[in-house]
Amino acid sequence: MTWGRVRRLEEAVASTRLTTALESLRPRTFLEFYGLAVIALVVGAVVAAPLIAPDPLAQDLTAQLAGPSVDHWLGTDNLGRDLWARILYGGRISIVTGVFVLLTAGAVGIVYGAVSGYAGGIVDAVMMRIVDIFLSFPSIMLALLISAALGPTTRNAIIAIAAAWWPVYARLIRGQVIVVKEREFVTASRALGAGPIRNLFLTVLPNSFGVMKTIFVLDIGYAILAGSTLSFLGLGVSLPTPEWGVMIREALQYPTHWWFILSPGLALMLFVSAINFAGGIVTRSVHEIPIR
Repeated sequence: MTWGRVRRLEEAVASTRLTTALESLRPRTFLEFYGLAVIALVVGAVVAAPLIAPDPLAQDLTAQLAGPSVDHWLGTDNLGRDLWARILYGGRISIVTGVFVLLTAGAVGIVYGAVSGYAGGIVDAVMMRIVDIFLSFPSIMLALLISAALGPTTRNAIIAIAAAWWPVYARLIRGQVIVVKEREFVTASRALGAGPIRNLFLTVLPNSFGVMKTIFVLDIGYAILAGSTLSFLGLGVSLPTPEWGVMIREALQYPTHWWFILSPGLALMLFVSAINFAGGIVTRSVHEIPIR
């Protein structure tokens, strides 16, 4: 077989895989359509917040706890601040918190678990015992302790949640690496002269992300909930900065004003549920798209 035929065959395989990938990512159920639509609407509104909402910190004491109206679509809070604006700007912080938690915990956990699984032996045993120490604490309790020690800021909340979550990713990716590193193409790569670092990060690790794709997508919603939980308990974002969790805590002082607590609670529920519904697309793609 000539190199030209090999090249054409590789291009045909790549084209087939791309077509399969695009097909598998197309929503097929109502809930998947709903999830993608809600995510698109929320993210679009959050990004466009300066154009479609007033200042979330602007106070109007003459309009305290006013119900939904033409001037204030979702009503106002106890200081007369527009809840529509605070929901949108609060969504920015909640979504950014969730994404950065996943990026931080994922990066640390994946590298740590990959090195552990590929090295094996005593190195793997020692590294996994460290993971076991972290996993012996409930993740939310560990995040609360770290956040309380660091102080209530958005950055510290991200660090606290990521520190509690990275061991889960480390253990998951370690199991995948242990399986993949014994496959024929890895042995062939090693026989062709690839060193341990090159073999791990260019051959083994890219072929170990199957299950991780679904976990990462679903965990964005859980990370947003965790960040809102810390803020609700006073260990995350602090007032007057708008954030869904801290807005719910503030609204609990006024239980008779239903719009005050309904707005952030509904925003949090809709967005997290939409991520979970849309996660079915990624789950399907894991089974339908061959990694190699």
